[in-house]
Amino acid sequence: MNRHVLRRLNGWVFALLVLLGAGAIGFLTARHDHIADWTYNSRVSMTPETRAVLAKFDGPVDIVSYASPQGDLRQTVAAFLQRYQKAKPDLRLSFVDPQQDPAAMRNLGITVDGELILHYRDRQQRLDTLTERSLTDALERLVRGNDRIVAFVTGHGERRADGVANADLGTFVSQLEQSGMRAVPLNFSQVTSVPAQTDLVVLAGAQTALAPGATKALTDYLANGGNLLWLVDPGNLDASLQPIADALGIRVLPGELIDASSSAMGLKDPRMIALGDYPPNMITRGFTLTTLFPEVAPLAEVRKSDWKIEPFLRSSPQAATQSLDGNAASQLKGPLDFGFSFSRLSPSPAKSEQRVVVIGNGDFLSNSYLGNGGNRALGERVFNWLLGDDQLISMPPRGAPDRVLTVSQGELSALTIGFMLVMPLLLLVIGGLIAWRRRRA
Repeated sequence: MNRHVLRRLNGWVFALLVLLGAGAIGFLTARHDHIADWTYNSRVSMTPETRAVLAKFDGPVDIVSYASPQGDLRQTVAAFLQRYQKAKPDLRLSFVDPQQDPAAMRNLGITVDGELILHYRDRQQRLDTLTERSLTDALERLVRGNDRIVAFVTGHGERRADGVANADLGTFVSQLEQSGMRAVPLNFSQVTSVPAQTDLVVLAGAQTALAPGATKALTDYLANGGNLLWLVDPGNLDASLQPIADALGIRVLPGELIDASSSAMGLKDPRMIALGDYPPNMITRGFTLTTLFPEVAPLAEVRKSDWKIEPFLRSSPQAATQSLDGNAASQLKGPLDFGFSFSRLSPSPAKSEQRVVVIGNGDFLSNSYLGNGGNRALGERVFNWLLGDDQLISMPPRGAPDRVLTVSQGELSALTIGFMLVMPLLLLVIGGLIAWRRRRA
């Protein structure tokens, strides 16, 4: 009997302690606010990219929401922006009732209840969809300023900026456009020179020879201070592109890179070059993600010029070159460079510095390979550097590497057996032991 009374007393004491603990927790949570996010880089609460964008502003940001006071829309907007205001206290939110002055709303182009206009200095951005992705893109455009015009050379079999084919750049370019870049075609059968308002020209893997007029237009553009991104693939360099290489003081070496050590990373094709570290360079400073480059053309600096030339993509010492037909008779041993950045005092009085990037591969930004490791993040860094947006180069990459679980067939079988057989049997054994001990008690 004493044992039975003691057991019941223990049960009541335990229940009382649980109630006291719950009351204490309720008391503390009513007076203190604490949020813990255990996801990768705390991406559920606010992505590292968003925090990095907010850190780029060196002054207040004003957000005006044209939301009706009826309903809960204003409360929803204010609650959504509250975490942004915690990260940036001088981010200010105000509301305007769009029904008070319909004519003024029409002049402003307000068509959606709750539409936002973001103001920073003399710039503004509009937003009619309230998500972290859309707001971060709008803030990034606000930091960047006016849309940057990026002209993609077309007409010679280049990778298309709006294309959906595997080798095209459509996915990457569409993401660039969300952050304040505007892609336009540049066809030298229609124009004789690069338009003056162009911020950057991209020559992405021309498959046929450029006409003399196109070559002259590009070399004149370089001579006059224009910024250029040149993506070179093995085997597609002909005499029409040599003047551009000569103007930069580099040479595209024959053949392509192979690296037998790629097999250690699970790559079956030695023409797949995987990089995990990079030479010191402003583009890759602090960049630690692995990137993948299929079929790489090696590059070399052949003469000194007024350009400051710095490599930022370099193969491992185990890499070597082979001819495009697989013959390795005239091998060059690694490490070999295949990405250069060029900078110099701009010949144009309207610009302070001229920048060029040459990469011996275009596939790493293609629709097929963009999602591999840090390919997209590296591409964004290249474009930000070329456009002079140095404050955006060190932005954390979008997304997180732990969203996809890769499981082999053997591991999948082990998981299946574990969850469908081992775990139920283990629970039965534990339940049986507990029942046996209770009977004995």
